[in-house]
Amino acid sequence: MSVAQKNSAPNASSPSFSTRTAVRIEGVNKRFGSVQAVRDISLQIPERSLCGFLGPNGAGKSTTIRMIMSIISPDSGTVEVLGSSALRMKDRIGYLPEERGLYRKMKVGEFVGYMAKLKGVHPTGLTRRIEDWLERLALPGVAKRRCEELSKGQQQKIQLLSAIIHAPDLLILDEPFSGLDPINGRLVTDLIRSEQARGATIIFSTHQMHTAEALCDKVVLINKGDKVLDATLAELRAKHDDRGLVCEPRGNANEFAEKVLRSGIASAARAHENGTVDLDLAIGNDASSAMRAVLEIAPMRSVALRRMNLDDVFVELVGASNHAATGARIDA
Repeated sequence: MSVAQKNSAPNASSPSFSTRTAVRIEGVNKRFGSVQAVRDISLQIPERSLCGFLGPNGAGKSTTIRMIMSIISPDSGTVEVLGSSALRMKDRIGYLPEERGLYRKMKVGEFVGYMAKLKGVHPTGLTRRIEDWLERLALPGVAKRRCEELSKGQQQKIQLLSAIIHAPDLLILDEPFSGLDPINGRLVTDLIRSEQARGATIIFSTHQMHTAEALCDKVVLINKGDKVLDATLAELRAKHDDRGLVCEPRGNANEFAEKVLRSGIASAARAHENGTVDLDLAIGNDASSAMRAVLEIAPMRSVALRRMNLDDVFVELVGASNHAATGARIDA
C-alpha cells in the first residue's frame, strides 16, 4: 500500500500486537570523545507496540533515538528499522525530534503540505486532510497563519502533525509532551493512542512516568548509557504489584505502622497524613498472608494490594544504577 493510499484518520480498533519486530538494536555503542554515551545496548520493539524510552537527562535516550533514525551512526553494533534502515524506510517513518524547528515564515498549511509531499503523500485531497487534522488538534483556522505567529504549544502540535500526516508505520517522538499544558497533553495522549490503534509502532521518550505508565505496552529505561530495564508493563506489574499493601487502619496510623514493623510483616511502613499506611512487605511474606496478618493486628477500614508505580521503579533502578556505575555523563 502506498503512502498516498493510506487513510490518515485513526480508527477505534484495538491494536493487535505482532510477533514481528519493527526496531532491532544489537550491541550498539556510541562514544563522543572520552564519553561513552551508549554502552552495548540491545533491544527489540515489536510491531504495533507502544514503547516508552525513559531515563534522566543525559541518560542516552536521544542518542539512541538518533541512531535508530540514522541521524548518527553507532561506533559498533547494528540497528535495523522496519527490516532495513531508517534512511531506506524514511517514507514509512514519522519523527518528532527533540530539537524543535519549523520554517517560521511559511504558512501552517503550506508547511504541513510540504512535509507531507516529502514523505510521498499525493496532493489530491491533501488540503482537506490537513484542515481535518487541524480541527482534531484544536487548531481550526490556523492554516493560513505563519508558523512564527503561533504559540510554542501550537507550534509543537504542528510539528507533531507533520510527523503523522503521512500515516507512518513507525512513529518516533522525542519528548512529545514537553511544554504542553494539561489540556494539550491529554489531546496528544489521545492522538498517540489513536495512531497505535491505526497500526503504527510508536516509540516516545519522556520524563513523565505517569504518562508512560498510562500509555505504554513496554518501557526501556536507560541510565548513563546503560539499559537498566527492558520490560512490558504487564511484566512489571507481575513483579512489583505483590510487594506492598496500602492499609487504612481505624486507629492511629503511626501506631499501626509501628506494630506492623514489630510483627515482621513489613520491612518498611510509611504513615500518611490522610490516615493510610504504605507497607513494603518483608522478604518471604506474600500479599495474601500479609493481608490476613494486618487484619489481626488492628481493625481496618480497608486493605488493598499496592499497585505498581513507575515513579518508584524508576527511582529504585536509577538509584541502583548510579550507585553501581562510574564514569562521565553526556547530555544525550
